[in-house]
Parts: sequence; C-alpha cells; structure tokens
Amino acid sequence: MAENDNISCGIDYSTCVDISSTLEDASSNRYDFVCVPLVHPRYKKDFLHDKVSHRPGPYSRSDMTLSSKDWSSLIVGKISPWLQLDSDVLDIRKNSELALTRELEWSSHLSLPAVLMCLKSHKCYNLARAVLEHSMALTSLQYWIKVPLMSPHSCIDADTVESEEVIGDTPTKPAKEQSRDTWHWWNTFRTLSNRLKCVSLCLEVTEDLPSDAEVDRWYGEPIKSVMLPTSIFICNRKGYPVLSAAHQKFLFKFFKLGIQVILSGAPLHDRGMLVYQQYIDHLYRQQEPSDIVTQFSKGYEDYLQCPLQPLMDNLESQTYETFEKDPIKYVKYEEAVYHALLDRVPESEKSSTTTVVMVVGAGRGPLVRASLRAAKKANRKIKVFAVEKNPNAVITLENMQCYEWGDQVTVVSCDMREWTAPEKADILVSELLGSFGDNELSPECLDGAQKYLKDDGISIPCSYTSWLAPMQCPKLHSEVRATRDKDKHPDTCFEMPYVVRLHNCHILSEPVPVFTFTHPNRGDVSNERYGSYSFEISMDTVLHGFAGYFDTVLYKESVLSIVPKTHSPGMFSWFPIYFPLKTPVQVTAGSRVTVHMWRRVSSKNVWYEWTISEPHPLNIHNAKGRSYTIGL
Repeated sequence: MAENDNISCGIDYSTCVDISSTLEDASSNRYDFVCVPLVHPRYKKDFLHDKVSHRPGPYSRSDMTLSSKDWSSLIVGKISPWLQLDSDVLDIRKNSELALTRELEWSSHLSLPAVLMCLKSHKCYNLARAVLEHSMALTSLQYWIKVPLMSPHSCIDADTVESEEVIGDTPTKPAKEQSRDTWHWWNTFRTLSNRLKCVSLCLEVTEDLPSDAEVDRWYGEPIKSVMLPTSIFICNRKGYPVLSAAHQKFLFKFFKLGIQVILSGAPLHDRGMLVYQQYIDHLYRQQEPSDIVTQFSKGYEDYLQCPLQPLMDNLESQTYETFEKDPIKYVKYEEAVYHALLDRVPESEKSSTTTVVMVVGAGRGPLVRASLRAAKKANRKIKVFAVEKNPNAVITLENMQCYEWGDQVTVVSCDMREWTAPEKADILVSELLGSFGDNELSPECLDGAQKYLKDDGISIPCSYTSWLAPMQCPKLHSEVRATRDKDKHPDTCFEMPYVVRLHNCHILSEPVPVFTFTHPNRGDVSNERYGSYSFEISMDTVLHGFAGYFDTVLYKESVLSIVPKTHSPGMFSWFPIYFPLKTPVQVTAGSRVTVHMWRRVSSKNVWYEWTISEPHPLNIHNAKGRSYTIGL
C-alpha cells in the first residue's frame, strides 16, 4: 500500500471476475489498492459434509494470477459477507467457521497485507474467538474490521428507547441501546480478541454523522482506513461529486491519523471512479499546514520513550542539540532572567552592582547564553557560574568560556548538590523539569542547590505543577504490552511511565493539577506527595491510563506549559507522559474515575505509585518502586 505524502486510496469491489483487469482499472483511476472477495459466493453452503473437496473446479482464483509482490501490496481480501459465526443455528454457525478458516488460510498463503471483514452487531463472540485463534498462527496478516459509523437503528425516536436499567446505584445502558451504538460492537470485538495489535478498524462513514464527542471517541481507536460509500456524496454546481461540510470536517480530522481511504459503491458520475479519487486527493492537499510542534514530532507519534534520568546518566550531544532547537523555551527563560534582573537591581544601582547568577545543570550552555542576553538587554552587570556534572558537556562549556564568554562566566565541573560555592547567588537558574514537572528530580536537585542562594534570592523556575487526565488509548496500551520482557515480571512494563507524543488517543476529561513544588523551599517541605483526583466521564468508553503534563512559572508572568489548553505555542522540548493501567477499565457515561497518585522518596530513589478506586479498585502500580525508580 502506498506510503508517501499523498493520500492512499483504494476501491472496494463487490465482485471481481478478472483480478488483473480489476487492478488495471483501479490503477488507471489512480487508486493504490483494491478490496476484492476472496472466493465466489457459490461456495456459501458447501463446507459442511466436505462438499467443497468434491466440487469440480478450483475453490478460488490461482495464486499465479498475480505476482507475490502484487498480492502482498495491492490486494486486501474481503471475507465473505454471508458468514454468520454467531448464528443460533448450528449448521450455519459451523459452516461459517469452516469457511472463515479456509479464507483466512488462503489469505495467509497469498501473503495478503490485510483482510476486510464486516462487524454487523455487538453479537460477535464466536467471530472474535476465530480471529484470535487464527492470529496465534504467527502470521503477519492484518485484520481490518469494518464497522459503520452509525447503525441503521441509531436514528430512532427517543421515546422508543427503553428506560435505563439500574443495578444497585449504577445506571447501565440496556442491551438494546448498546446494540445501536456501533462503538460498542467494536469494543466488544476487540476486548474478546485480546486487543490484538494486528486488529484495526475500517470505519464506514454513514450519511448521518454522530456527535463530536462520539467522533472524538472513535479518534482514540486504532483506525487503519475509512470507507466512503459513493451514496454519501452530493453533486456540486458543476455536477462533480463532493462531500458535505460536515463530512469534510470528519475527514480532515482523521487524515491526521494517516488513514487510508476506501471508496465503495457504484460511481454516480460519467467519469467513473476517477473523480472520487481526485476529490479525496484534493481534500487531503487542503489540510492546514502543520505547526512547528507537529513538524518536529513527525515520526514520534505514539512512540514510547523511557523518561530521561539525567542524574544517573550523562546526556549525549545529540540530545542536548535537540533540546536547544526549541524556539520558545530559552526565549521565556531570557525573559524571566531579564525581569528578575530589573527587579533585583534598581536603575540607580546598575553601574555599581553585579548580580551573581548560578546556572545549575548548565548542559552545553543555552541558559548561560540566555542569561547573558538578558543582562545586556536589561543593562545590568552579572557574573555567571555554570555548574554541570556531565564531563562531556563541561568540555563544551569550557570552550565557550575560553573563546566567547571570557571571565564573565566561571565553569564548574561538579554535581550541584556537592559543590561548595565561593559566594551566594542572587538568581538560581535551572532547566531540570521533565514531562511531569518533577520526574527528572528537579525538587531534590534544587533543594540541594538552594544553600547557594541568598535569603532573598530568586529561583527560576520558582514553581511548577504536574497535571493528570484520564485517557482512552488502545494503541499505546498495546505498545506497552508488546514491550514485555520474558526475564521480568509480566506487569513490569505497566508499572512505569512513558514519555510519548500523544496522537491516536482520546482525553476523557479535562486535566487537573496534581503536585506543586515551589522554590526556594524555605520551609524544608518534604518532596513526597499524595493525592486523589476525580473525573466525570461523559460517555461510555475504556480507560487505558492517564496522560501527564506540567506547567511552570519561571518568574512572575514568564510561564511555560505543555498542558493542552495552555500549551506554550511552538514549544517542543517536552512531550506528555503516560501512566498506563495494567487492565483497561470499562467506564460508562455519567460515572466517575478516581485516581490515586503517590510520589515516594527514599535515600537513593524517587518513584511514583498509582491506582484507581473508581469505578472499581485496581492493584497499586509500582508498589515500593519494584518496577521503576528514578535514581538520586
């Protein structure tokens, strides 16, 4: 399938007499792949009693009709639509099971990239079992599950909907109402099939669209393709097929997930299917240009990374270089130092007072440069101490001091917590923040360094707060599960946080503030923290964990944030952090999610523990730091 800067489009054929001619037709209309039936419908009832093996003629077209390359890149096999693996009639169910097994085996033999099968209701238990069983054969086959965006029964009069059944104090949707919500069909199937990574969604767009909240919920699912029936298109003034404004908005949203588009149905224009492909390609090119954060993070979407441990490990030059490219962070730091200098030294004393600025954790010197620029702008004299424990970064600092900064900067190769300063600082500047604010041990480092700060000295940053939000993210949860190490406890991968550029996910409720740290910590307040935080959930969904963010006040009005609503425009130094749950939790509309979060501290390590108590309790994750700690 096409993987380039253009949209990948395919055609869904209901029948295919000559597959070579079908491919030529699709290619001439600029389509990249085709979805075709695997077998002829005449084999519908011939699997029971071994009739297939006695029927004269081949079961399907020969694998030699196309080259292996074409089979594996241009063809998506359609599973027969008549299959009813969950029928109450034994013969129909058994016949369907045998037919599905045969078709999946044939698909694997052809090395097809994917098969497309329809989900027709929430009753899909046996189908899910059959797919799970086949997936265990170590095949590379992908399963695209076609689900309509809305069921034909979803637009009924509200008066006909049965009233809520109540079990205890918790209202639950009646089965009939859930059967009309196609997301429940999908959720049932993927839960039964053990949330396989090889199972993804083909979302069939309907003429009517659901609410924005329901669309957002679909956005959090592993959608591989979107199917557009030609019947939902309308004609513009020139007679060409176009989509309504609402459908265009829908497509623009899902284009961001890198979906493939499949056109189905007969063409309603005399130029055939070509005009549909041209229109979809036109829409794809009409997307708004990506912002700087999206451009920077391209290729890192939903990619799990272990949080940095700068106290334990020395960062590499490439890592420093990446952080130094941020166009916002150091501008804000410069602004903070500028205002701190103005507040610290009155205009009348600027020629006689030299402000001592200590940059702790100086890295390769971006904060030193920002401080020097701020001093020049404020017309104030400063003396800078650049303290850095990484001996490799110190080499860079010493070069800068020798050839650029001169005596105005003193380079100190030492851990900030162990250094004996020759004098106290007026301003203490650091960039020790992680994706959750305190997860790179800024509190411990700055508490150790504040002994160098004058009693009325200024710390930049002066405070920071971590934030949490519940999240639906089946893709991330599957990625975490895939990192299991056979030599470790199977829960280990779920008991550590991950830095990740959140993309294919859905935030279920607005983030709330969690832990706040203030510097200097004059009251010698413990850096251990605990809190419980509740969220109201507006619709049925699945909870896979929590997204973590932070914001910080550098000085007065100078702030930085990665919290979605207050995100500093253009800043990409930090991605959010993900705290997974071992077991996804089904959550109903109107219910509450309550998370408990601990920040624990020992003489050697810091770690987080977390769990939920609502809608029902789970085990405490990472108890006593058994799976993940941050070394002091």
